[in-house]
Amino acid sequence: MIFATLEHILTHLSFSIVSIVIAIHLMILSVHEIIGLRHSSEKGMLATFFSLTGLLVIRWISSRHFPLSNLYESLIFLSWSFSIIHMVSKLWNQKNDLSTITAPSAIFTQGFATSGLSSKMHQSAILVPALQSQWLMMHVSMMLLSYAALLCGSLLSVAFLVITFRKNIDIFFRSKNLLILIKSFFFGKIEYLNEKRSVVKSTSFLSFPNYYKYQLIQRLDYWSYRVISLGFTFLTIGILSGAVWANEAWGSYWNWDPKETWAFITWTIFAIYSHTRTNQSLHGTNSALVASIGFLIIWICYFGINLLGIGLHSYGSFT
Repeated sequence: MIFATLEHILTHLSFSIVSIVIAIHLMILSVHEIIGLRHSSEKGMLATFFSLTGLLVIRWISSRHFPLSNLYESLIFLSWSFSIIHMVSKLWNQKNDLSTITAPSAIFTQGFATSGLSSKMHQSAILVPALQSQWLMMHVSMMLLSYAALLCGSLLSVAFLVITFRKNIDIFFRSKNLLILIKSFFFGKIEYLNEKRSVVKSTSFLSFPNYYKYQLIQRLDYWSYRVISLGFTFLTIGILSGAVWANEAWGSYWNWDPKETWAFITWTIFAIYSHTRTNQSLHGTNSALVASIGFLIIWICYFGINLLGIGLHSYGSFT
């Protein structure tokens, strides 16, 4: 009874805190520099991290096994993974460009786990024989950490594509205005030029907004590559440990289960992404497109297969 009460309190506490964090981020976006609010949002994510950590520890103690036995627990662990990625990225970079990705991701996964799943799925179940292994912590935790990192990195790549696309459109229209100005100059319409001084200012490619966008694009590309590389490492470890565990449980390293098949597809997509990063001509937009495809593949692997409820990994399904 005590464990259930503590779990209920920590669940709603972490959800409330991360909701406040997102509200603070929206206020920071509307008012560019609010130092006090920025510090508050960082403290809020720290409080969310400790609340989710306490929630997982309580479920671990009460169920006497690592809390990754069903879909609800995996979603809570995924939300915890987003918060820990936020904390680690904060240590690497004081500006923390990942904060706009990690906080909404954490509230989305935890909100769905808390409100989208039935109350029966919230209860910790007895582990099936296949899960009663020391490999449970190694395999499932590595897979969920990889999902969190790859999702964050892929979303950064999506943001990279959106900003790059808008920047290219902006440059196109500014170039068109510049051609009009050059044409008017050669035809001697000086008075036309005087009326279009605002257009001249808008054609400056070295203006501060353009330089800011360039810096933002560079940071998005940098962080997406770093986070995806981390997630790809976790994914590789998770697949290898899962293969060893499958051999112990089912007598075969690979069974082409739907979850295993889509995990292999996910690994292949991000292996292609890693290859594009080694080729200078494929940097930027090409690698970001591959990562954006990977974002959809991850959700199919993690969530889509659970909707079907088939295969050897059906214990993580909705039913």
